[in-house]
Amino acid sequence: MLRSRIAVTGSTGLIGAALVRSLRADGHEVVRLVRRPASTGDEVEWDPKRSYVDVAGLVGCDAVVHLAGAGVGDHRWTEEYKREIRDSRVLGTAAVAEAVASLDTPPKVFLAGSAVGFYGDTGDRAVDESAPPGDGFLPSVCVEWEEATAPAEEAGVRTVHARTGLVVSRKGGAWGRLFPLFKAGLGGRIGDGRQYWSFIALHDHIAALRHILDTDALSGPVNLTGPSPATNAQVTAAMGRVLRRPTLFTAPAPALRVALGEFAGDVLGSQRVLPGRLMESGFAFAFPGIDDAIRAALR
Repeated sequence: MLRSRIAVTGSTGLIGAALVRSLRADGHEVVRLVRRPASTGDEVEWDPKRSYVDVAGLVGCDAVVHLAGAGVGDHRWTEEYKREIRDSRVLGTAAVAEAVASLDTPPKVFLAGSAVGFYGDTGDRAVDESAPPGDGFLPSVCVEWEEATAPAEEAGVRTVHARTGLVVSRKGGAWGRLFPLFKAGLGGRIGDGRQYWSFIALHDHIAALRHILDTDALSGPVNLTGPSPATNAQVTAAMGRVLRRPTLFTAPAPALRVALGEFAGDVLGSQRVLPGRLMESGFAFAFPGIDDAIRAALR
């Protein structure tokens, strides 16, 4: 993209903060949607619970990137927190999509977050963007999440659902919790270790988001995962190799179910998701393998 004005929600999160840094480093103007009154010229107030967005702050934007949402693994899945997971995604996405659609001159692209949770447990079966949604709580949330972008699509805005996998970073997310454990020599397999993890290096994730913004031919679902999903056992071995630590511990499935409740089913589940549309569009991964991604996270 030429120098552009780009709005971003979720700008304080792992992915959002890295994307804002990347865009600004290349000279783009970034406005951040914040859940309080704007206090600087680069902020726009919004409140997903009230379906409110200060639309004036989006005027002149060439792209809107929507990444906000409550962390799936941040709390035990009570019925209340499951509502928070759903509402933070569905209501927030609907609010931003409606704001985008209301503009006299809407942005060229609306890039909205989603997740590989859309596919549910795929076992050892590889899936791409053509696969249907799976069964369970997270797939149902992802379906509603993506449907909430409808106002922007109906307004003729190129709309992309970025179905994100497990982002390899020591700064946050699920992997951010793994690094301290493995560095302390306390890491190990989860369950039987045969479940696939569809991972992507943070560097590649940001590059993929930038690629989507620049590629007019991409719309609809796009998987943001690396090209070679690894089993949990392979991930465990790679963490041990790269960090030079033993990986003797195992988290048994029954213990995880006691500790995590319903969320344990997703931790123990298997998702072998491939980035079909990214690769077809010419995207090249800098860190395609699991060892590469782990080393990149340590830099």
